[in-house]
Amino acid sequence: MNAEHRKKYWRENLKYLTILLLIWFLVSYGFGILLVEELNTIRLGGFKLGFWFAQQGSIYVFVLLIIIYVKLMNKLDKKFNVNE
Repeated sequence: MNAEHRKKYWRENLKYLTILLLIWFLVSYGFGILLVEELNTIRLGGFKLGFWFAQQGSIYVFVLLIIIYVKLMNKLDKKFNVNE
């Protein structure tokens, strides 16, 4: 892979990381801490939604984001012909 392809590959990888980390930050910090009072007016399975995001939701979203990242990177690897 030449230098130009490496730069494009890395730029796209950083774009994916930035978007996914922003989503994780929004869910864990935003929903679990900043917006907890507003979300607590909604109930999910008998629990307040703000509490659920702080205790469970951010973990589920994190695991889901890992799965999404793996799929995106596999697609990116194939695009740049660096797959296994």
